Amino acid sequence: MDSLTQATLGAAIGGAVLGRRLGRKSLVIGAALGTLPDLDVVIDYGDAVANVTYHRGFSHSLFVLSALATLLALLTRRLAPARDISLSRWWWLFWLCLITHPLLDALTTYGTQLWWPLSVSRPSANPLVFIIDPLYTLPLAVGVIAGLVLGSEGGIQRAARWALVLSSLYLLMSLGIRSWVDDRVTPALAEHQLDQAPRLIQPTPFNILLWRVTAIDQNRYAETTVGVFDGDTPPVIEIFQRGAELEPIAQATAKGQRLNWFAGPFLSYDIMYHQGHQWLMATDLRLGFPGYHPFRFAIAERTDATTEWLSLVPTQQISEEGQRSSLARLFQRLTSPTPPLCISELIAPRFRSEIPAECTDARPH
Repeated sequence: MDSLTQATLGAAIGGAVLGRRLGRKSLVIGAALGTLPDLDVVIDYGDAVANVTYHRGFSHSLFVLSALATLLALLTRRLAPARDISLSRWWWLFWLCLITHPLLDALTTYGTQLWWPLSVSRPSANPLVFIIDPLYTLPLAVGVIAGLVLGSEGGIQRAARWALVLSSLYLLMSLGIRSWVDDRVTPALAEHQLDQAPRLIQPTPFNILLWRVTAIDQNRYAETTVGVFDGDTPPVIEIFQRGAELEPIAQATAKGQRLNWFAGPFLSYDIMYHQGHQWLMATDLRLGFPGYHPFRFAIAERTDATTEWLSLVPTQQISEEGQRSSLARLFQRLTSPTPPLCISELIAPRFRSEIPAECTDARPH
């Protein structure tokens, strides 16, 4: 999540735990702790793929943060002004402020390595909110501001606790909507023999009312959007090529394997021409939106079709050129399923495979 959200979440937890004892200081301490795990962004791992896939790693580990909370509690307890607060209360303050940061991050699409350094299948990702969601942040921000204005220890604690209750209810509502979206999209995917394929259901930018569904099946993937205001209008499924014939080449490289661990199977592959060379591109389909995927990497290169692919060192991150109009169309789609949001209009024609009549008829000839 964005830094403002993490800071307000940490501040609200600080106020809820020790607001009655520390007053406004509890909000400041909580805000600082809430943003601490994201300081790993200053680390340069020397490679585009590494910088993306190692973010939310050790600094977001439940083990590392639990140990850090214990250390901070022990050190703080030794300070004279803090001795009238029990060690357990200090520990709960530090632990909750730190641990909720990666737990919230795990509710976004990017994924979080909660169990680092243990080897797990993939980063934890259970998308319930977009990385920036004003309606989730709003009650937290209001609660923190109210606590700062009220100033009284009891007022800070009450405001912080209400902020946490309301923001948590928002997440529960999102969970319910996502389950409903899953039920809505399954019959539509079944018509394309994709109901058993791996699927990703995630909210579109800044809201939980319109959801994007992506399903992967070997050389093709499906995209659609489902909104809470769709009524009886069925989802419009569009099918695209994902360049699976290039996947073995990518998997033969260390960076390709790393990306597969990070985002597989939601990856597509294609070839881009760059200064007389061919670059093998791997795109994380989960992040961004069709037509603008920021996590797109050049991982191998060759001079022409007759030469072998060689790993590109270091890898390069080359974002797609986004279409600003797509955001406006997203908000239009949020309130009505008609006209359909045709994702094929946002994606290069060479990737299109099966486009429904609702989209081909709407496209100018």
